Amino acid sequence: MHRLEEILKASQEACRRFIQAEGSKILTLVEKSCQVFRKGGKLLVFGNGGSAADAQHLAAELVNRFKRERAPLPALALTTDTSILTAVANDYDFSLVFVKQIEALGRPGDIALGISTSGHSPNVLKALSRARELGLWTVGLTGGDGGKMPEVAELVITVPSQETPRIQEAHLLFLHLFSELVEETYFGK
Repeated sequence: MHRLEEILKASQEACRRFIQAEGSKILTLVEKSCQVFRKGGKLLVFGNGGSAADAQHLAAELVNRFKRERAPLPALALTTDTSILTAVANDYDFSLVFVKQIEALGRPGDIALGISTSGHSPNVLKALSRARELGLWTVGLTGGDGGKMPEVAELVITVPSQETPRIQEAHLLFLHLFSELVEETYFGK
């Protein structure tokens, strides 16, 4: 039991420090997302591994619903189409699997949200860079020192931890905070 309590305490502390450090950035992203949705834009989300699962989770919360019955919101995880992912990786390079989708689906004014625990994932960084060139608003969700995310994203939301599990736990908290606040802001309490 003692070890369980230690892990829980570390997770809670990482999440608390995350909200203290980055809460205003999360609120900025909520407001910007609602503005983009009102103008007919969409949110494109992507990442690798656990971050790919987070991208899918976030898109599902927005398209379906989070806590209440409401109209769907336009969000798309670029991690789900295995035919596109494997075709691009095979014909070109794995570092372009999200770039090609940004080029095909992204429009100026949309939001590109790249998730990378380390901030060093080449395919996420390349996609954010390309999205910015194409006029999308770019956001990085990361941890540690942010890695290379500040070089390619206009808004970087960073979990102040060096431990991957704690970063990923805070990312899950972000997904739920963001979804709940977007739902409240866009549709009213």
